[in-house]
Amino acid sequence: MACPCGARVLVEILTGLLSLKNQSPSTPPESEGEFTRNYILGPKYIIKAIEIFSTMPNTIPPFEYAPVKTTWLKRDVLLFAHSIGCKAGDELHFLYELHPKFQVFPTYPIVLTFKHADIDIVDFLARNAARTLPPGCPVLDWSVAVDGRRRMEFLCPLPPSSEGKTWDIHTKVLGVFDKGAGKGTVMEMEHVLKQRESGQVYTRAWESVFFKGTGGWGGERGPKMNEHVPSTPPRRPDAVSSFQSNAESAHLYRLNGDYNPLHATPEPGKSLGYGGTIMHGLFSWNITARAVLSQFGGSEGRRLRDFEAMFSSPVKPGDKLDILMWDMGLCKRATSAVRNDESLQEVRFMVKVGDRVVLSNGKALLKCEDEGVEVKL
Repeated sequence: MACPCGARVLVEILTGLLSLKNQSPSTPPESEGEFTRNYILGPKYIIKAIEIFSTMPNTIPPFEYAPVKTTWLKRDVLLFAHSIGCKAGDELHFLYELHPKFQVFPTYPIVLTFKHADIDIVDFLARNAARTLPPGCPVLDWSVAVDGRRRMEFLCPLPPSSEGKTWDIHTKVLGVFDKGAGKGTVMEMEHVLKQRESGQVYTRAWESVFFKGTGGWGGERGPKMNEHVPSTPPRRPDAVSSFQSNAESAHLYRLNGDYNPLHATPEPGKSLGYGGTIMHGLFSWNITARAVLSQFGGSEGRRLRDFEAMFSSPVKPGDKLDILMWDMGLCKRATSAVRNDESLQEVRFMVKVGDRVVLSNGKALLKCEDEGVEVKL
């Protein structure tokens, strides 16, 4: 039976009423009119209602987890900057803690949803298997999970260390969708990084997790993955950047807190049809954020306001990533991270490995500088 949580309860009530109507009472039976008035529906309508509600898709209601404490040190943000390819020179302020402009690379908070407050390696699969699932959600196998889409809003620059204050990640499941038997299940989530004492929100992120081959449990289909996403224009890109990964790139990146075996050893990737180890989707996502910020934002972390992309196909260790970027000019306020008086530059992008698209439907919003800094093209 596939029906919404509330509908399942209604089915049980209606079934109970029907069985009550069919019972042989020990006391004198009510007249048909009295029964109808007392129980609202006659038997044939109860049966029809059961049929209708039994075929409705299983809608998973939003579900919020208890806040999870998170911590980080300067060493963690330095490691992150190194793992996404920041270079000494124009990006030294992300790599050296005594630099006069030392700052956290703006997308670093994306890894805190994995790291939490850990100071050592954790079992990725065991931690996720222990998650409480929303009511009505099927059991999900995190060994077959891959990224579908990520977006992050940047409201305040993160301090280099969490020390001295308490920081929490507030996670909410927005929906769980059944893409069909043999296809998969998509879980949509929101993560908010908040400083507990002040209540200040620093980042807000959204993710779509795709569980391969786990569909067919009677859930709601949900929206298409590519609905309401930006597209790249049909013209030559305004800027192109490249990044050469190597056999150890994933092993370095995983030290940020994402210890999924899929990115460390060949066996999981072979069983999923990838032929071996694949890179973290967020590795490519963060590499691209760095390229966009370098090309259009002067490598100033505070200028990045919004960043999103879809994951189209896997990247393997040793692949060369070609990042194609289009300047879309100024845009109107389109995110809660932006004040009404701020001007934004919009950049669209995609990432290829050879002729194959690995990141698509990418968009970044950057704050335009007013103090004599020109937009870089």
